[in-house]
Amino acid sequence: MNFRQNEILEIARNEGRVGVEELAARFNVSLQTIRRDLSELADTGHLERVHGGAVIRTGVVNFAYEERRRMNEAAKAAIGRACAQAIPDNSSIVLNLGTTTEAVARELLGHRNITVVTNNINVANILMANESCDILVAGGNLRRSDGGLVGDLTADFMAEFKVDYAVIGASALDAEGDLLDFDLAEVRVSRRILRQARTRYLVTDASKLERTAPVRLASLSEIDRVFIDKPLPEELAKRCADWGCEITICEGA
Repeated sequence: MNFRQNEILEIARNEGRVGVEELAARFNVSLQTIRRDLSELADTGHLERVHGGAVIRTGVVNFAYEERRRMNEAAKAAIGRACAQAIPDNSSIVLNLGTTTEAVARELLGHRNITVVTNNINVANILMANESCDILVAGGNLRRSDGGLVGDLTADFMAEFKVDYAVIGASALDAEGDLLDFDLAEVRVSRRILRQARTRYLVTDASKLERTAPVRLASLSEIDRVFIDKPLPEELAKRCADWGCEITICEGA
């Protein structure tokens, strides 16, 4: 890889997607040069070409936690703010795994008299700073790569609660409105979380629309509200309207 391709790859890791025209303007080179760079990065397995640009290659393995944490940080912060604003004080909440749910946790630090149930060690550590937050952490198999607790024990723990809000993330969102993820054990826990909540929120940045994963978690028809940084594709937005799934576009991303 040359220097420019290294820079392109770093941008893709941070933002989830790169566009041919934007890169050409950024590096002051021709569109053809950028297309060649993207093709070479695709040939070496680093990127996957899509119309007008490229995305980080995905499939059956998720990104490493630190890489996911750095991707689309501004969007996640905006989504976290908007979601937290929709959750009142004196509420009970479940937060599952993911760097976007961790962004929500950071925005809950000022909430009063809340109870948070989580299978995410990072969420628990963030909310320790809020003395007005009761934190209940699930048992289960600890996934050292990202601080997640998964498995049957975790799902059984979640079944003990009936909470006001479930806030979940997902690794991918497809054109049919299905939420997708990589780990079946994690998905089983998330499905249980959705069943145990009165109101269900999905927090996701728009890059998830360009990713795929092999395990189906749920449908947006089962979600009350989606917090996302960009509008959904028109057809999917129409489906959400039919399902009664509210879409909140988060400003400041």
